[in-house]
Amino acid sequence: MSGSPAFLSAAEVERFLSPSSLLLPPLEKALANFSSGPEGGVMQPVRTVVPVAKHRGFLGVMPAYSASEDALATKLVTFYEDLSPTSTVPSHQATVLLFEPTNGSLLVVMDGSVITAKRTAAVSAIATKFLKPPSSEVLCILGAGVQAYSHYEIFTEQFSFKEVRIWNRTKKNAEKFAQTVKGDVRVCSSVQEAVTGADVIITVTMATKPILFGEWVKPGAHINAIGASRPDWRELDDEVMKNCVLYVDSREAALKESGDVILSGAEIFAEVGEVVKGVKPAHREKTTVFKSLGMAVEDTVAAKLVYDSWSSGK
Repeated sequence: MSGSPAFLSAAEVERFLSPSSLLLPPLEKALANFSSGPEGGVMQPVRTVVPVAKHRGFLGVMPAYSASEDALATKLVTFYEDLSPTSTVPSHQATVLLFEPTNGSLLVVMDGSVITAKRTAAVSAIATKFLKPPSSEVLCILGAGVQAYSHYEIFTEQFSFKEVRIWNRTKKNAEKFAQTVKGDVRVCSSVQEAVTGADVIITVTMATKPILFGEWVKPGAHINAIGASRPDWRELDDEVMKNCVLYVDSREAALKESGDVILSGAEIFAEVGEVVKGVKPAHREKTTVFKSLGMAVEDTVAAKLVYDSWSSGK
């Protein structure tokens, strides 16, 4: 392709990734390929994170190449902890650059925020498909930001829950969530109220210290832990971490980036890609945690899907 790269806005990316279930087959394949080592054809270093200490922010750089899709991309993501509640700028912003792998030309620059939200939720749904208790009736979401909406969308599409509960540090945002989404959502005033008896729990918070305590978690529940993406941040306490069967997206990343894993000393049982491949079992009868940090190959595969759809229809 010659000339300037294309630019795809958030609205265009959203259009090509709707419904979100489009992402499930390619992401399941990408997880399996990543966990297959060299033969899986995924080249992906652990993300580079540059602290912007003066402004309490971070810049993450996430490159990957997937041979199976012949897709080469990098995501640039910024994350700022302390934006004021009145800020119109989101805490996370992202851009994905997709390259022509045969010669290195930049094909397209696309909004990465929609990709991040949708691929993260889709990977959680994949993990949940394998790990949730056979009879799962109650879904609990802790947090009411972008990831809460994307998780709710795909989880209510893929699974049948009789009850959905939400808790957020600012109750007003939890109430807004309940009023915005389709379906009935119960707003809870405490984490304990939200998680008691829940079969599937999703943590998508900005917490830096544990908010979810093992004494509240129903034995055999499945937890998708999405927040706390720094080595000194936590969402889950030691009791949760040490009494669960722990699954991760990337062992290498979890041991470098996840405070929940590092500070608890919990042992990683498997990567979720190993479960997808069938080389490691899914312990549905036990309490399970999927610690999701997000991987560049997920962004790369999603970006390729968007670009192929856009190219064929432009």
